[in-house]
Amino acid sequence: MSENQSSVSFCTCTDTACPCHPTNHDKGCTPCIAKNLAQREIPSCFFKKAGGQKPTKDWYFEDFAALINLNGK
Repeated sequence: MSENQSSVSFCTCTDTACPCHPTNHDKGCTPCIAKNLAQREIPSCFFKKAGGQKPTKDWYFEDFAALINLNGK
């Protein structure tokens, strides 16, 4: 784990090539959240926390709702 990621130890994102990933800067989750909100998307950590098999290929609000509905949570 890099020094930057230690400030967000709960980060479960595996896309370390993303410039918004906490290992690539010292701003925590803020860049990721801002990018996702601008694109009407939900960060992957929310999908992972919801559990189950992701029923869609995208990360939009509607895709997250589909995951929640599928898992009955």
